[in-house]
Amino acid sequence: MQYFDLPITKNPVKTRKDVQTAVSQLCSPLKDLYSPGCARVYAGTSGANYEEIAAVMESFSRPLWGLVPLVAGGGETELWDKCIEGIKNGTDPQHPEYWGKIWDVDQRVVEMPPLALGLSLGSDVIWDSLDEKQKKNFVCWLDQCNDKELPDCNWKFMAILVNMAFQKLGLDYNKERNDEYLQRMEDFYISDGWYSDGYKREQRDYYIPFAMHYYALIYAHLMSDIDPERSRRFRERAAEFAKDFIYWFASDGSAVPFGRSLTYRFAQGAFWGALAFADVDAFDDWGIVKGLYLRHLRWWLRQPIYYPNGIMSIGYCYPNLFMSEIYNAPGSPYWAFKAFLPLALDEQHPFWQAEEKPLPELKATVTLEHCRMTICRDKDHVFSLTSGQFPGMEFSHNAAKYSKFAYSNRFGFSVPREMNSLEQGAFDSTLALIEQDDNVYRTRRKCEQFEISPECIYSLWRPWNDVSVKTWLIAANPWHVRVHLIDSRRKLVAAEGGFALSREEDLQYPPDSETIHCENSLAAANYPWGTSVIADLLGKRDPQIIKPSPNTNLIHQRTAIPMLTGQLDKGISLLVCAVRANTDTELSEMISAKPTATVESGSLKISIPGAKSPVFECDIPDLK
Repeated sequence: MQYFDLPITKNPVKTRKDVQTAVSQLCSPLKDLYSPGCARVYAGTSGANYEEIAAVMESFSRPLWGLVPLVAGGGETELWDKCIEGIKNGTDPQHPEYWGKIWDVDQRVVEMPPLALGLSLGSDVIWDSLDEKQKKNFVCWLDQCNDKELPDCNWKFMAILVNMAFQKLGLDYNKERNDEYLQRMEDFYISDGWYSDGYKREQRDYYIPFAMHYYALIYAHLMSDIDPERSRRFRERAAEFAKDFIYWFASDGSAVPFGRSLTYRFAQGAFWGALAFADVDAFDDWGIVKGLYLRHLRWWLRQPIYYPNGIMSIGYCYPNLFMSEIYNAPGSPYWAFKAFLPLALDEQHPFWQAEEKPLPELKATVTLEHCRMTICRDKDHVFSLTSGQFPGMEFSHNAAKYSKFAYSNRFGFSVPREMNSLEQGAFDSTLALIEQDDNVYRTRRKCEQFEISPECIYSLWRPWNDVSVKTWLIAANPWHVRVHLIDSRRKLVAAEGGFALSREEDLQYPPDSETIHCENSLAAANYPWGTSVIADLLGKRDPQIIKPSPNTNLIHQRTAIPMLTGQLDKGISLLVCAVRANTDTELSEMISAKPTATVESGSLKISIPGAKSPVFECDIPDLK
């Protein structure tokens, strides 16, 4: 769907030249937004939780994630003279556009790595364009990260990359701090290619591939002659991780949205380009890595993620400040440019010479223990079932971004505007509970317990101190089944949503083609472009279709959510439902193939048509 006639939407994105052109096309709208001294870029007027000087410096620095590899690889850009001038002035304490002194936990440290990359890729990229005084200013400004407090997470990799740049240039660097931070990265390593973004932090989101692995792969490539053993470990871990991470991607290049910082968009696929940069052929076929990389770029660059002037917006699949983080300033989306790292490689590199290949054969259902997900593939639909994740800090809409039951590449997920109604709450893929006569819904946030196995993902969570919910998520691909055993000292109303389905497609709103099916404890929203179904397998709840407030879903501006609602008395209640959504399956076919549930002799059994034995069994208390 192309809303604006922008050159980038017509780029085929098939060759190295196409990707070079993409960088230029995406950066071209920025050329008139540079300050007189070129050290600041005014990409917009919305605010973040850091000072404006950091925001406009961020808007200058983040496009360098694409421009530096472009120039290092022999490409050209009309912005490069502005970039060099901005570096000179931004690091000069006597210039009015000086980027300033760095404080503890300063956003400007996050913007140092592309500058450090520019110093590390060869003296002819940035270094030779500076005179001696300017070189000293640049080094002094970057070196500030070595004596300031940094969060105990991927931020420490940013100082590592700065010290790497100093080493590559033969300059003095803070060896003690660098060794300390490199050891901290080892502390963050779990196993099987997986890191945590901080010591024992619970979230396993895109910060693992586009931060932890991404920076490690840059280090591995540029420091292999100086630190060969660590570089080898970084490469081997990335190759292991790739075997799991590939399951987050669909055949068309789209990925499952999950977690925070989703406005960074095609940074989701930056890991694949970083593999190429570090010469890690994770699948023994460069065509597979190249295919993952190019299809992901193509998918994203065709989404309406731009403002009419071509500036990349804050949002996911469309401009949407509502889902943003407190640390998203107008230039923040340009972190997506991390995906352009392989442009630093020569055209003769096997990654660029390989023929693009489709995804290899993948399991229809796979359990990924380290990210606490079961991922299912139903044709073009990839969805993850998840429990047990929650970030160590309170970001925006944490419960929606980490704690829903399912996340989908096709149907995304929704964030609430408020928690006082089903329309405002947009409770897709979750169970929302509310006290009778109250006006605030509660959903799963932190899991008190969780377990993951090939059969199911289990969690225990408490929306109130005297209400416990045991939830089992069972993959019955292409369906999934949710079982909730609720022990409550309160009278409650329960509302449980399926996947959110777009209510319009290709700028057409078709009320005459909408089919709403709400009967026999089954709710289905059906449009020509897709169907979403939720069915109560015990026949206890009432079906309905909720049309949430606009801009709550990350992918679609206006959606419909099939939902089951019902009252729960004090005591123990059992809820069981089956959920499915697809873009090309007839409603009648979906309904006829749905799972079934039986309760007898203190046991719950979940079965699917044609299977000889249940896919899930568990003991349940006497509900009488």
